[in-house]
Amino acid sequence: MTSIFARAMGDDFQRLHPQLRRRFSVGLDSGEMCVGRGVMDRVWHGPAFVKPFLALAGTRNILVPRTGRNVPFTIENVPYTDAYGRETVTFVRTFALPGGPRRFDATMVHSPERACVLDYLGTHQHLASDLHLSARPDGSLLIRSGEHRFREGRIDVRVPELIGGDAEVRESYDDATGRFRVRVRVTNRYAGPLFGYEGSFTAHYADVRSHGVRAGLRPVREEMRA
Repeated sequence: MTSIFARAMGDDFQRLHPQLRRRFSVGLDSGEMCVGRGVMDRVWHGPAFVKPFLALAGTRNILVPRTGRNVPFTIENVPYTDAYGRETVTFVRTFALPGGPRRFDATMVHSPERACVLDYLGTHQHLASDLHLSARPDGSLLIRSGEHRFREGRIDVRVPELIGGDAEVRESYDDATGRFRVRVRVTNRYAGPLFGYEGSFTAHYADVRSHGVRAGLRPVREEMRA
């Protein structure tokens, strides 16, 4: 058994930088969790008209409606088995912004049916996005989002391009500094740039069986539909 990311990438996983392979090997099989701490050089959002949308999404820890520079940052990648028996990895990002910390929460599972990593966003997993991962020639990782779906009760609809956001994540490892570098950019086909951040962090690994999943890290509600 391999990590959800290695399963999604197949042979392409071996083309990643060794430090990226270790970070994205976090899972129940490795028994490791990973906590990254660093600084985001910039956290930004698009034009003023997107701020109400970001503020609404921020109430469920989806995206961040504030901006800043040199923002202390933490990312927690912790594997666990969810209520439906699926291996899940948290991607909980905390930005220590002026006025108080803001979180951007996601939990990820491997979806054999969709042949990708499925990214459930927010505290209640109302949004689900397909993520497609690929290794670049320099050993860095490129993640692009695909279809987005909204789920609430019996509602299960595809998010139209008019209001949806396309995410692109680029993560690499800098051997000279011993730091991971990350750049995230979310855009809308019609409205343009919506949200993003970029910076660097170091990673610390620990035995997840000893530490467990801390309180408040798992979502309030888990969604079964892929």
